Amino acid sequence: MKKASIQLEGLACPSCMQKIERAVKSLDGVDKDTLKVLFNSSKVKLNFDESKLTINQIENAIENMGYEVIKSSVK
Repeated sequence: MKKASIQLEGLACPSCMQKIERAVKSLDGVDKDTLKVLFNSSKVKLNFDESKLTINQIENAIENMGYEVIKSSVK
């Protein structure tokens, strides 16, 4: 499992946070128990299985909803 932190632009309200959470949770390979969408800091934190999913796929899922990914880090 890899740990990811994704900084977003445009996280304007709690309902936006819920939309992102639902979209990312639906991706195969996301550890749903570790997923956190942090409204105040506009970040998404999660663990994911890199054999099933890439950070680019996670970023694309978020960007396809109209939110901008500023930067990501994976450990």
